[in-house]
Amino acid sequence: MNVKPLLDALGLQEDAARALADDLRTQIEELQGRLREAETHLEHLAITRKTVTALADRLPAVPPDLPEHPDYPRIRGVFNDATGPLRARDVCEALDHELLPKNIEGTRAKLKRLVKLGIITEIDTASFTRKQ
Repeated sequence: MNVKPLLDALGLQEDAARALADDLRTQIEELQGRLREAETHLEHLAITRKTVTALADRLPAVPPDLPEHPDYPRIRGVFNDATGPLRARDVCEALDHELLPKNIEGTRAKLKRLVKLGIITEIDTASFTRKQ
């Protein structure tokens, strides 16, 4: 039996397998390099997030913009001067509006809007105070 052709075929398969293994090793090395770069980038992003979060906690809160109506800055001024909670009637009086139900309810609606914007705080169903 002549084993030479069989050995030649095995040699060709070994060469092909060796070439494939070499190619795969090269790809693995490239992928490991890319993985190291991605992990380093991820670490830098985590450090950046931590730094930004720490700095953001030190920044003063930016108050939201007031709605466009002349009463809103005046209402804010009333609360800035107040020493305690105010009712819609108190604010209406401080704004020199007539103490009519429609004016009090209009002022209450404005106060509720300021609560939603986070500018003032509603203490109970009838009292409001400046947000600390």
